[in-house]
Amino acid sequence: MKIIKKPGILFASVLFILAVFSAKAYAADYTVVPKDSLYQISKLFNTSVNTLMSDNKLSSSTIYPGQVIKVPADVYTVKSGDSMYLIAKRFNVSLADLRKANNKWDDLIFPGQKLVLPGVVASNGSTATSSGSKTVIPYNDSEVDLLARLIAAEAIGEPYEAMVGVGAVVVNRVKSPDWPNTISAVINHVTGGYHQFTPVQNGYIKNPPTDDSIRAAWAALYGSDPVKGAMFYYDTSSTNQWIRSKPVTARIGNMIFAK
Repeated sequence: MKIIKKPGILFASVLFILAVFSAKAYAADYTVVPKDSLYQISKLFNTSVNTLMSDNKLSSSTIYPGQVIKVPADVYTVKSGDSMYLIAKRFNVSLADLRKANNKWDDLIFPGQKLVLPGVVASNGSTATSSGSKTVIPYNDSEVDLLARLIAAEAIGEPYEAMVGVGAVVVNRVKSPDWPNTISAVINHVTGGYHQFTPVQNGYIKNPPTDDSIRAAWAALYGSDPVKGAMFYYDTSSTNQWIRSKPVTARIGNMIFAK
């Protein structure tokens, strides 16, 4: 990191919107497996047996393997760098429940694959993009990847908390009026001919992220800030007096964070 500073129509429309919302709220399909019961499925998807029977027009609670039933859950599209563990953590569901909801007992997933998220229902029926709480700054998929790559490049060999700290510095800058207001603009920011982040300059930013750096990026995006509002970081070997004169907010591993 560099250290440079009409009533009928309306009524009909409302009914239409409500109908669409109702249809979308049950956006996921679950395939029954041997030994399943409606009771078990209702617990998995945080609903009731009666609701499942009603929404699937079932005359009894009898179900059979291979049967597909509608459940109140959102659907997530796997992206590059995802893992079952990371998806479960991101949406605050247990890995066991994520596996059960998708009858997925190995870790092989691929970009574009759809996964049912048990217990997660988007209020507007849209595809899942969060864990039920909001991120503290806006982002897009490419920016999450960029942030994770920066973290991997800057905090390799450092504790996980330091990795979150690097992400938090970027988030803090996006939130500040003194810096650009997007993740990509902050990371690629050039002042006085100097890149703010060394990996952008030396090309290390192009290296793939790690699972831990992706986790750390999401943690920072959801507001984790172990560096207490820091805007800068450097390592213990730095002798630059300008950066060392700034108030230190945290020391994690070999990294020092400052405002």
